[in-house]
Amino acid sequence: MLNRRRLMLSAGIAAIGLPLLLGRSRNAAAEAFAVNRSDAEWRAMLTSDQYEVLRGQGTERPFSSALLHEERKGNFACAGCGQDAFSSATKFDSGTGWPSFWAPLDRQVVGTTRDTSFGMVREAVHCGRCGGHLGHVFDDGPKPTGLRYCLNGVALTFHPAERKAS
Repeated sequence: MLNRRRLMLSAGIAAIGLPLLLGRSRNAAAEAFAVNRSDAEWRAMLTSDQYEVLRGQGTERPFSSALLHEERKGNFACAGCGQDAFSSATKFDSGTGWPSFWAPLDRQVVGTTRDTSFGMVREAVHCGRCGGHLGHVFDDGPKPTGLRYCLNGVALTFHPAERKAS
């Protein structure tokens, strides 16, 4: 039977727990980005999986991205706006199931925001040009930075380096 005490306790738990389980900091949404599109435009230009990750802050299944095993030289770019963000020279196998890098090309190509979804506190990584969600950054990566940018392959495209004619 639901009494007043249980009702108040349930309401308190919901008020604290739901933001932790479901909420994400949306600081990236408040930023001004060089590339701005309406929700309808994003939906029209992105696949449903890309839209879910880039615009809805979703996460693809681990080990599902073809970019996980991409070993050619080149750059990994935001699938939303095409901005090069990470170099193949900083890519490494983290064993997590997502493409991982120890550094972006430079500090302007990505930004971070606090993500408190799923009862965790993490740093979400977004494209500095369009604000698209790319993944998360953790402090358990290799030298020289000690960072692990754990990214969704569906949020990226690969631009192979041009081969020089011999």
